[in-house]
Amino acid sequence: MTLDPVHFEGIAALARQVGREVDDASHQEFAETVWAEFLDPLEAGGRRVLEPVDGQFRGRVAIEDAALCERPFPGSHGLDSGTINPTTYKNGVVMDVAHAAMGCVPTDLDCHRARTVIIGIHIDDDALRFSSDWVMYDGGYSRRRILHLGDIDRKRYTEGVVHALSLYLAESEHALANAEGIDDLLVLDGPLYPKGLLSWRDQAPELAAQLDEETPRQVVENYARLVEGFLDRDVPIAGFVKNPGSKRITNAVAGETSAPWTDDAAMFVRLLERREGGERVRDELTYTNWFHSRGGADRTFAADGDALGLERHRPAEDYEVTFFAIYDPRDDVLYTVEAPYGVTKDEETREALRTQMLAEVASQRGPPEAVAKADELARISAREKEGLRRMIEGELDTELSRTYDDKRWGGEEAFF
Repeated sequence: MTLDPVHFEGIAALARQVGREVDDASHQEFAETVWAEFLDPLEAGGRRVLEPVDGQFRGRVAIEDAALCERPFPGSHGLDSGTINPTTYKNGVVMDVAHAAMGCVPTDLDCHRARTVIIGIHIDDDALRFSSDWVMYDGGYSRRRILHLGDIDRKRYTEGVVHALSLYLAESEHALANAEGIDDLLVLDGPLYPKGLLSWRDQAPELAAQLDEETPRQVVENYARLVEGFLDRDVPIAGFVKNPGSKRITNAVAGETSAPWTDDAAMFVRLLERREGGERVRDELTYTNWFHSRGGADRTFAADGDALGLERHRPAEDYEVTFFAIYDPRDDVLYTVEAPYGVTKDEETREALRTQMLAEVASQRGPPEAVAKADELARISAREKEGLRRMIEGELDTELSRTYDDKRWGGEEAFF
């Protein structure tokens, strides 16, 4: 059944009413006020949660010029991990399959062939034991292992925990296994650290307690050691965030006044979108300076953060997250680029990274080419996901545990 025209018009009338009440211009003015008065530095709870690395500014560059400029890093590597999404079976098994890969520019077939596969599994049976040893396959190019997760404090978090740990363990292990062969630039598809885990501290006490368990700590330590290794070898590492959802600024500003945005990305779009004659300027990328980020999930690896009690082998400030924002008016999309302060404290490297990322976004109209390649290699298609779930059903001699929402919506859901 389709929506009746009379109801469609009724909804439109309500939308018009909302539109008359919302003062869009005031939101723009408030964004400018925040930019001018709050961010140098932004404080919350007596801490500096955000401040410029080296001066606060907004820049712009013609898209054509950026796309054609010489790349500071002619070669680069991208990293991503895909999963089938957590699946519950009738015999009580909760399972996810994560599959990590790297993309290279220029193309390196050996690099593309290598994979790391993690099967994350949770089952309420303390008597069961699974080998956690790595098994090499595909002529030694790839490896796989089982991640057996024991007690999870609250059952409603089981699928999300299995998913996050499988995903991040596959990604971080693949990065560590291949790091020594990278001497140009590594760009993660997503944040620099596993924010999906680090954000557990703020989501619920039961999830925060999970971070004290061995596997989550091992995953987080993997990323810390990855950053250390690249800093020790003086090779840049960064994260390209395609869908930034942080509220580090929004939440801090809300302590002073009412912020009219759902997240920081909405604020940066306000600040970076340019209009002339009422029309969006579409031929220029706009961007910000680099900022230190010490709020939200980023506080764990701030210089004054606890790093979950993990030993840091370099000065604490080297691990701190720094970022800048890029706005692409062609698609009205905002991206952020993250890198450890150990990389961005050097002005030449900081500028090279910014130039590289602007050039990549301009030419690719999206993530850097190496990240796009990694995404394509690691992605498990909808058909493959369904095939793997069916195959696992047969191997486990059981069936998927289904709900009405699986029938209606195909089982797509948020994990937390």
